[in-house]
Amino acid sequence: MTGPREGPHGILVAVDPVREWHLPLAWAVDEAHRRRLPLRLVLAVPPQHDTQHVDDTPRQTALRHAGTARLEQARAWVRDRHPEMAVTEDLRGGFPAPVIAGMAAHARMVVLGSRHLGRVAEVFSAGSLVVPVTAQAPCPVVVVGDAAHTTQQPSYVVAGIDGSAASATALRFAFDEADLRGAAVRAVSVWQPPLIRLHDEEAAVRAQRALLAEATAGLSEKYPDVHLTHEVPVGHPVEELARAAEHAVAVVVGRRGRGGYTGMRLGSTVHGLLHRAHCPVITIPEG
Repeated sequence: MTGPREGPHGILVAVDPVREWHLPLAWAVDEAHRRRLPLRLVLAVPPQHDTQHVDDTPRQTALRHAGTARLEQARAWVRDRHPEMAVTEDLRGGFPAPVIAGMAAHARMVVLGSRHLGRVAEVFSAGSLVVPVTAQAPCPVVVVGDAAHTTQQPSYVVAGIDGSAASATALRFAFDEADLRGAAVRAVSVWQPPLIRLHDEEAAVRAQRALLAEATAGLSEKYPDVHLTHEVPVGHPVEELARAAEHAVAVVVGRRGRGGYTGMRLGSTVHGLLHRAHCPVITIPEG
């Protein structure tokens, strides 16, 4: 295998100092291997007090030592899985979300594990990563919550399409991901009926199908080995996308702009998928 395509910054994976880290790390390692990118393991040790000075209390020193040991353990695990992979460890001081979001500016992709927190805790907890990093990172963010259970063959990637520029970018990423994995792409555009029923709902569904055809035009020629299907389910976007991705290797959706720390600009569909989908959720920033 040839060397990494890029310089020192490749796929960044956040290593949890306490909870299970094998699932997101395995996803990140295999992705880095497929894309021939280096891997960066990052663990942030939050301060015990709100201070700009170095916290050298015994407890903080112990946390740093524990973090270093955790990173070394993760690095050894990576080496066992892919001995040739370029991997570095980075122990940082600070709250995890701003640390990881800041480092994302120099990454091709960020991979996070989900703690399965409730929505309020996920947004406001000091240890929360998923929502704030997904909102702020300028690169694709992957949230891995459960073990893969891809029982459908051939394997497939779900791309959520809503006609926006962000979803067009997500669709291109989904094709790239499927091509790397030898998987198919299921392009899904959900039509959510309005509260007041339309006289011609079939026409609305046909319009969604036309939107899908326009969004995917040309991609099959660019990726001739990727089988593409169009799907227009009727219902709530989160529920229908999660259902379509039940046995997917990943579900890919776009996100618009970069929200504040709380990530309130992520949009309801992205928020919902982060808590509802069982497969990895990949969010792609517009452009």
